[in-house]
Amino acid sequence: MSGGATTTPADGAAGPRVAVLHGVNLDQLGRRDPTQYGSLTLAELEVAVSGFARELGVRASFSQTNHEGEYCEALHAAPEVADALILNPGAWTHYSRAIRDALEVAGLPAVEVHLSNVEEREEWRRTSVIGEHCFETVSGLGVDGYRTALELLRDRLRTASGPAR
Repeated sequence: MSGGATTTPADGAAGPRVAVLHGVNLDQLGRRDPTQYGSLTLAELEVAVSGFARELGVRASFSQTNHEGEYCEALHAAPEVADALILNPGAWTHYSRAIRDALEVAGLPAVEVHLSNVEEREEWRRTSVIGEHCFETVSGLGVDGYRTALELLRDRLRTASGPAR
């Protein structure tokens, strides 16, 4: 993605490819309310997730944008570069039908992740318009939620591909 977005592959693993797409305001981690989001910056979060991915035998790539159309374009391109998705669209989770539709078009296994526990926050944050196209939602575990998401996706992709020959 362009226009302020980052795309960084994690080194190492030769396993399944998981694209981690961060949405609006996630580039402000470290500046946002630490009681909700912790003190990690986006760069630090991605370093931690890269480590989890290597440990789990998964190849992770990362992108972040504050532009909804760019997020949709990343979802459109995802089947060419990834086998599965971890999505944290930020506030778009709760109202972006465009992102919901782009996720449906992508057709990849996806896990929705939130650093904070959205079920214990404002009422409007408890609705996810992307959830129906994600097989799991992980919320409120901070950075460890990304490890959980990677494990879920790795296991799902292993099951889908059958036993190794």
